Amino acid sequence: MTRVRRLLVFLMAVAVLGGTAVGYAAWAARRDPGPAQAAGDGAPRPGQLMFRTAGGRVAAVPLGDASAAPAVGGLACDRFSTAAGTSICLVAQPGPVVTTHAVILDRSMRETRRIKLAGIPNRARMSQSGRMASWTVFVTGDSYSEGGFSTWTGILDTRSGYAVTNIEDIPLTLNGRRYHAADVNYWGVTFAADDNRFYATVGTAGKTYLVEGDYGRWQARALRENAECPSLSPDGTRLVFKKRVSADPDRMWRLHLLDLATMRETPLAEPASVDDQAVWLDERTVAYARGGDVWSVPADGSGAPARLVRGASSPVAVR
Repeated sequence: MTRVRRLLVFLMAVAVLGGTAVGYAAWAARRDPGPAQAAGDGAPRPGQLMFRTAGGRVAAVPLGDASAAPAVGGLACDRFSTAAGTSICLVAQPGPVVTTHAVILDRSMRETRRIKLAGIPNRARMSQSGRMASWTVFVTGDSYSEGGFSTWTGILDTRSGYAVTNIEDIPLTLNGRRYHAADVNYWGVTFAADDNRFYATVGTAGKTYLVEGDYGRWQARALRENAECPSLSPDGTRLVFKKRVSADPDRMWRLHLLDLATMRETPLAEPASVDDQAVWLDERTVAYARGGDVWSVPADGSGAPARLVRGASSPVAVR
């Protein structure tokens, strides 16, 4: 494969898995947020909407008044999530090869654990209980991947301390049969309230699938094609996901709701392409990053999108 063709394959893979990685290595070399820092009064409190500012700091506004002046803490992250007093902060470490630290913090935003990862930060998520942390990073250099590009997704049980830095070896059932392939990649984990069942995306052979995983039994099964970056509702009955609807990079994704009981999908009222893993603000509304801002939209397909916070990403509702 020529160098030009190899570069084209890489950029196409980035477009499929998440446009946020384009140009990231060059950007990170110019910007170093430093290690995770104590956030002082930036600790999560119920009733807040937390997010990353354009400068990478973690900030908060009241959930009921997102237009209020944000309270900006001292914590710098490239991706952030929090729940029930535990937070995860992905911090990129620039250099010839970008690496990432997954930093776990307690309710006072004090660091309790740090895991060094290869790759570029992409997704981070805490389970509702604050027990299970998950992350996804972009990695280059895997020899099996045409173009040398893949994702690594990990899970940490903060209670036991057990971490799996890459879940690609979890036994996968696809179309009713045990599936084996060298190009299997996972990303975008979301956990159920029991901290055992989880959903994620798997990519293989040029296709993507929504998978349901059982952490305790260490197994996963594909549920359907073309459903990426799932986000499970607080009641555990629905998923919001991004669906590929076009080959045009500017119109590639559309947010959809999936009813897990009927497997019926409903497009959300956000017409723009959203390349993010949405979060649930409550049982009726989801939030997501688009165009450098945080937006919300009803989760049932009704209504219209509304801008919540300008210059923000990684939204999460603190309950």
